[in-house]
Amino acid sequence: MEELEKLRHLLSHWIGHSKEHTSKYEDWAKKVEKEVPEVAEKLKKAVEKFREGEKYLEEAEKLLNDFSPK
Repeated sequence: MEELEKLRHLLSHWIGHSKEHTSKYEDWAKKVEKEVPEVAEKLKKAVEKFREGEKYLEEAEKLLNDFSPK
């Protein structure tokens, strides 16, 4: 059970941390879009993938929060 509590804490931390970074990638994509559109496009693709990962982490967090040991 102690491991599950630790994982709950970690998931919350990972989600928040990832969202902070994802926001920065998006900001940088906008900043460099005109000068180096190819780089901006790669950053935008990374944002999509990170958001997908965040969605999976959020789903895992919800499942864990709904979990009740038998």
